[in-house]
Amino acid sequence: MIDEDTRYEAVRSRDARFDGEFFFAVRTTGIYCRPSCPAVTPKRQNVCYYTTAAAAQGSGFRACRRCRPDAVPGSAEWNVRADVVGRAMRLIGDGVVDREGVGGLAGRLGYSARQVQRQLTAEVGAGPVALARAQRAHTARVLLQTTPLRVTEIAFAAGFASVRQFNDTMREVYARTPTELRADAPDRHRAVASSAGIPLRLAHRGVYQARPVFDLLARELVPGVEEMTGAAPGSRTFRRTLRLPRGTGIVSVDETGHEQPGARAEHRGGWLDARIHLTDLRDLTTAVGRLRRLFDLDSDPYAIDERLAADPRLAPLVAARPGLRSPGAADPDELALRIVAGPAESARLAERHGKRLDVPCGALDRLFPAPDTLGGEPGTLGALARALADGALRLDAGADRDDAEAALRALPGMDARTAALIRLRALGDPDVTVPGDPPPAPGSDIAAWRPWRSYARQHLSPEGQL
Repeated sequence: MIDEDTRYEAVRSRDARFDGEFFFAVRTTGIYCRPSCPAVTPKRQNVCYYTTAAAAQGSGFRACRRCRPDAVPGSAEWNVRADVVGRAMRLIGDGVVDREGVGGLAGRLGYSARQVQRQLTAEVGAGPVALARAQRAHTARVLLQTTPLRVTEIAFAAGFASVRQFNDTMREVYARTPTELRADAPDRHRAVASSAGIPLRLAHRGVYQARPVFDLLARELVPGVEEMTGAAPGSRTFRRTLRLPRGTGIVSVDETGHEQPGARAEHRGGWLDARIHLTDLRDLTTAVGRLRRLFDLDSDPYAIDERLAADPRLAPLVAARPGLRSPGAADPDELALRIVAGPAESARLAERHGKRLDVPCGALDRLFPAPDTLGGEPGTLGALARALADGALRLDAGADRDDAEAALRALPGMDARTAALIRLRALGDPDVTVPGDPPPAPGSDIAAWRPWRSYARQHLSPEGQL
């Protein structure tokens, strides 16, 4: 927990390291902001703090127009925590409440809707409906400012039940009508949206080591499903197809990153440029969440590097590559199947069983086969596909990681190393040790690396290979 003195000092110094970890609101203005907001620092007695933007909105505060607090990286805490609140926050980020309602969220968590409401309100200051509402508002603002879609289309694409609800929410959150929000966007964004997809900035905190992530993705490419354009490191673009709840998507992310303008060196943060093409715009929130997990954009490199650098063996590695990430998965089920199958067999499965896109996009012309199409494969691969298809094994954003690993280990032919790799990548667990990895140097205390042992593995395996 961050105490109030630390929070106010972060606000006073405009410390971007805390963006997304908490929000502050100013009682005299009715505005809430991110800690790095460039506005004049408010008096301490006028400031109150919130864990989530939804909690600030629920208390009647409006989003700041200067710092856009809704666009910050998500809190790294939700990736670390394995309890019901952490799992619920990951599922809400994946759009489950919009698709399945609070009952669907509670069912996935194994709790009653009342229990989920109570625990979320107690810990983050807002229930699942309010958290999903804040997320819908952010999605709507992105669509208003980056696409030429009609306002009515955007209302339903963002997940609102009616145009009236959409208009009321946007005025409450941003103190602007949808038309006014659209007028605030540069014309160039709307002009290219229809032909080049929805342009997005995927924000991250701290320095971001893009090259190791893109190197790993380049080694794992499955033809037809993924491609890497641009030959030189630093100028590459990763593109892939996505199977989404309501349709399909094609996403691209540029390796070249951007830093926040005017940020102090020790408070660096920035973003990766992305574009998303969707057959159904209601999948935007889900697609963005999956990209964020794939590129590990919600992690806290400050906390990770501080913990790992305390080990003499890891200290020079951390100094050489600060902000190293532990990539996750754009599609957990797909990645689990690919880990079991191996690169060559994954390519064969995609060629033979992958669903073809109605309209290919360059070299991308198919989706990786869904688990229910691979149930007839022999051995561990078939057993894994059947378990995923019938729900005996869940690898979604809200899955219980211990339960998932136990279900994996129960599959015929599944070894401990493969199960750990699936937990690390498909489930995005930041604290995994993988059996079979080289032992650490004498004197290293692996327990002291918790809860960031997955990142220690990245430092100790410079090539990042599975």
